[in-house]
This record gives sequence, C-alpha cells and structure tokens, in this order.
Amino acid sequence: MGATVADAAARPLHWVYNQKKLNSYIKGKKDFSFLKKNKSPFYNIKTGKVSGYNEIGQVMLKTLQEDQDNINERFKKNILKNFGPGSIYWKNLKLRSKYKKVKDWRDIIKGPWIHQNVIETVKNIKSKKKITGGAKVNESDGFCASLPYFLYGYDFKNLEKIISSVTISKISLKYALAKFNLIDLALKGAKNPIDAFVKKFRKNSYFKIIIDDIIKIKKLKLKSHSLIVKKLGMACSYPGTFNSSIHAILTSTNYKVAILKTIKAGGCNCSRSNFIGAYFAALKGFNSIPNSWIKKTIPAKKILNQK
Repeated sequence: MGATVADAAARPLHWVYNQKKLNSYIKGKKDFSFLKKNKSPFYNIKTGKVSGYNEIGQVMLKTLQEDQDNINERFKKNILKNFGPGSIYWKNLKLRSKYKKVKDWRDIIKGPWIHQNVIETVKNIKSKKKITGGAKVNESDGFCASLPYFLYGYDFKNLEKIISSVTISKISLKYALAKFNLIDLALKGAKNPIDAFVKKFRKNSYFKIIIDDIIKIKKLKLKSHSLIVKKLGMACSYPGTFNSSIHAILTSTNYKVAILKTIKAGGCNCSRSNFIGAYFAALKGFNSIPNSWIKKTIPAKKILNQK
C-alpha cells in the first residue's frame, strides 16, 4: 500500500523534467498530490490510477492472490495478459511508433505507458525464453514487480528469480536487492534502516558502490532536495533514482513529507515514490500513509482486501 499510494499521488506529475513548468503546476498548493488534471507530457491516465512501475506490482499481487503454486510461470502469463498484445499498453506502444515523427506526438498517448523492461519481457515470454527479463535499461521495474512477492515472505534467493523475470540488468538487480534489504531492516524494527544497512554491509563488496554513495549523500542532508535530485538523477535509471530516493528519506520525517518532496523534485518521481513509500510504510506502519490519499488511490481497495 505504501508503494501504490505514493505512485498514484505522484502520477499526474510523472516525467515532468521542466522544473519551471512543474513549479507553475503546483504553485500555491501545500498538497499537490493527486492533481486532478494530468500534467505528464508523455501519457494521460485517470488520477488515482498508477504508473507502469506500480502496475507490474499489481500484476504480481493478483498472481499471489490467485494461488501460491508456480508463481513465476503464472506471473509471466499475467504479464502477457495485462501488458501484451490485446492490452491497452500494447496498443499505446504501437501508437507511439506511429506518431514518433510527429511534433508533440507524446500528447497523443491517451492511456498508460508501457516501459522498456516490460516491452522486452513480453517479447521474451512470447518467444518462450527461459529468462525473460529486459536487458536494455537499468530501471525500477524489477523492484516494483517483486515487492508484493517479498512482502508475502519469500526469501532473497527466490526474489532474484522474480526480479530476473522482468529485468536481467545486473545493476537493476543490485539496487533492487539493496532496496529490499532496507525495507527488511525497517520491517524488523531498525530505528534507522539506512545506518543499519551501511553497518551490515560495509565490508560487502557487492554493495560497495551503494554504501559509498549513501555516505556521500548523508553529507548533503542540508541541501535542497530538488537541487540534489537534479544533481544525483531525475531520470528513471539507477543509480540516480536510488540515490535521489535516499536523499528524500534522509531529509524527511514521515511518509507524506517524503512523497510531496519527491513529487516536487520532478522527473521520474513515480519510480522513486514506489521505493520511498514502501520504505516509510515499513518503517512507521500502515497508519503513516494518509488515509485521504488511500481513498484517492484506485487499486487501494484490492490491497485493503488483502489485509
């Protein structure tokens, strides 16, 4: 729920990279979550719905609700059904190809936007490849897809298989596992999961670059989040999306403050919001998520029924 509500809250301002435009959209608003009018320059969906990042997690949740056997194979079938040929996601992918040479072609996309990892995954599933994840980008789809699976209590070894069903990028896998370790520490009661993560993995060569970056980011705590995000990374790719998320966590006292700060920083705020929202919900509990935001989130009812 923490990830889903945060994604939906940020969604109307997803992928706004022009900071002046973004500031004009939120001017005078204390709470600029769930904007009624879409401002994303790439695609337009109803406020309350989630981006493709969280949608892949909803597909996993549905898979888990159906049964606990053959999860990975059934997950792939559900990915095909939700994102593949015949779906609105696939239809919009074809429209993008058609209008790519037209000025302002992005405004034409009415409905959801399919991500590169998912495009590759759909094609690999259809080709019956054993490992189906996308390889071209280093983004958050693997983490988002695996979050419900992780919360069902599956171990880290099996988690890697689920992540790899959506992305085989080694960078994406590393950062997804770092996120899950941070959330795991929060769920287990660590008062400061980031410090606990650094202490636990300081001598771990696999996470060395992540530990080094966290230490650097901690020195930037007093700097404006929006300015730091511009420096660390506004876009979808790792390590920027992870590092910018860490800065939001380090400089925020609660869920709402962190997500509003993330929305305001622009760029791929949905990918960052999925992690930040999950982190704060794990750290401070379900009640840390604003109830008014939950009511505005369309997939929230299905998650509440899962409780």
